[in-house]
Amino acid sequence: MKVTFPHMGNAWIVIQTLFESLNVEVVVPPVNSKRTLNLGTRLAPESACLPLKLNLGNYLEAADQGADTIVITGGIGPCRFGYYGEVERQILRDAGYDYEVVTLEPPNGSLLGLAKRIRYLAGTKNSWTKILRTLRFTYLKSVALDRVEDLIHAARPRLPSSLSTERLYEEAKSRLGQTMSEKGIFETVHWLQESIRERQAKRVFFDNGYDKPLRIGIVGEIYTILDPYSSIGIEEELGRLGVEVDRSIYLSGWVGSHIFQGLAPGYRSIKSYPKHAKPYLPHFVGGHGRETVGAAVKFAREGFDGIIQIFPLSCMPEIVAASILPKVQEAYKIPIMTLIVDEHTGQAGIQTRLEAFVDLLERPRLLQGTQQTREEVLGVGGR
Repeated sequence: MKVTFPHMGNAWIVIQTLFESLNVEVVVPPVNSKRTLNLGTRLAPESACLPLKLNLGNYLEAADQGADTIVITGGIGPCRFGYYGEVERQILRDAGYDYEVVTLEPPNGSLLGLAKRIRYLAGTKNSWTKILRTLRFTYLKSVALDRVEDLIHAARPRLPSSLSTERLYEEAKSRLGQTMSEKGIFETVHWLQESIRERQAKRVFFDNGYDKPLRIGIVGEIYTILDPYSSIGIEEELGRLGVEVDRSIYLSGWVGSHIFQGLAPGYRSIKSYPKHAKPYLPHFVGGHGRETVGAAVKFAREGFDGIIQIFPLSCMPEIVAASILPKVQEAYKIPIMTLIVDEHTGQAGIQTRLEAFVDLLERPRLLQGTQQTREEVLGVGGR
């Protein structure tokens, strides 16, 4: 068995750690790129959403490295993601790729079903004690990875060099990927915090006005939010424009809610979103449509300057959410912009829209001469 999986942002770091710790041979597909998308688009139905096309491209690239088994999470409700495993298996088989597909999800809410599939992948050579210990370790690593991303979101508009900030980010991810101890995980986060503090102090020394940037909340479909290629790198671009970004969903929060049924809340738990969404969207519509609305309300209540919703073309749950967000915008007087992406989306067009949106958000500040701030942005504890 040679296992591969779809790319979704930095999730590969955690997934690789999981399988290698269990001595399962794993193929990490190349990072999403134009080639990945072109390969997947050739096989996918024209109306398929962007994540499915990228997934197929991932599998074709992994097949070149000998992968024969796909591991993917599943879902329920009126969202096509729940059918990805079977649909992709059939598409690949028709194209001559005889992949085995293992879908990780709690069948009918039963964690026993999830455990059996993990046992199948891990093999009998691994005891349940080792499997559970490995799951705990990889979960801690996913929480730390989310913390790293959040620290970088806060650092981008505050540090003197965008290039050095991205280098810090890559170094932190590399350290997390290589460490195989809990101590190493905590030391990596601490190292990043201290590195940011040192560089931030230099910027404040030269220019005291850049420590109170605009804040924009990113909401929408989980894959598009977590994967920089799918979102055309909007988090990094907004950081270069002097904006601090926060997002509605982080990897460990989604895993804790979706896979572990809330037993592990993860970084930035998404459990509160349905409550925030209830006045506008009181029921489940599939995917993370309700979470999108709830997160938008939460960001608005926390005083964010603006919100950006991003999702792939034809994503039904997010289309429902997009139709409701104008009510949130009116209720809280907060600007909300929607970005829809597919294989034809260009970076220049997205960049132009982001620049215009940031200009819109800056206008009241210029008129009023005031800036909003957030306490302990780069503190040791959670925000």
